[in-house]
Amino acid sequence: MCIAYFSLNNHPDWPLIVAANRDEFHQRPTQTAAYWKHDPSLLAGQDLQAGGTWLGLHTQHRRVSLVTNFREPGHTHSYSRSRGQLPLACLENPQATSLEALQSLAAQQKHYAGFNLLSIDLVPNAQTWVAKAAYLSNRANAPAQTLADGIHVLSNHLLNTAWPKSDYLREHTLAQGFDGSPAAIAHLFTILRTDQAAPDHLLPSTGLSLERERLLSSPFIISPEYGTRCSTIIAVNAQGQGMFIERSFTPQAQLLAQNDWYFQLQAP
Repeated sequence: MCIAYFSLNNHPDWPLIVAANRDEFHQRPTQTAAYWKHDPSLLAGQDLQAGGTWLGLHTQHRRVSLVTNFREPGHTHSYSRSRGQLPLACLENPQATSLEALQSLAAQQKHYAGFNLLSIDLVPNAQTWVAKAAYLSNRANAPAQTLADGIHVLSNHLLNTAWPKSDYLREHTLAQGFDGSPAAIAHLFTILRTDQAAPDHLLPSTGLSLERERLLSSPFIISPEYGTRCSTIIAVNAQGQGMFIERSFTPQAQLLAQNDWYFQLQAP
């Protein structure tokens, strides 16, 4: 997962809206999103190389979690654990809130390469549902923190870092006008599909070549070896009705498949 836009209680009818792209090497074996056999309430894609996931939803635990890598080229240290295990640890821990789950994982963060981890609880509140999110990065030199309501964007640096691709999603996703309709969903996917590189003077300097910085500067990445493998939209309305919609792509950025799931959250 390389970029994720999320709206927390920023819309009167939709307390949670997530629009995200997963970027990865095309040769890395992957299973597209599905309900997992060992846990029929866990809906997520699966990394078949190291296990784990990049983004998932647990309908019974009423939680969404995702991870992005922290870009640090030239960092050659070998780590013992796959970052894909981090979202799973959040999704499969109903005894703890998202913040508590991240606080527990903080003690183990040295075993992982650089990561950003987000976990979001969907909580019934009177006659509606609200989203409560927490964030942890092992490159932030800070403890796990709760997130304020509003719009956030997470890419391959720290939360809300002003990279061109992140700013583009923040400015163009327009979740305030989201109504759950096919047109609104199509609009979000269109924004996620933006593959125009940022101007050179706006590119971050992360230690990559200029050519590589250009390639990675758009929300949607296209190249023969590495690129956007899938786009995902998760949205939950104030009545606890939700959707999880995934589009997967070929290395040539052609649409391979779209899968849609709809669910109703149940109060504990």
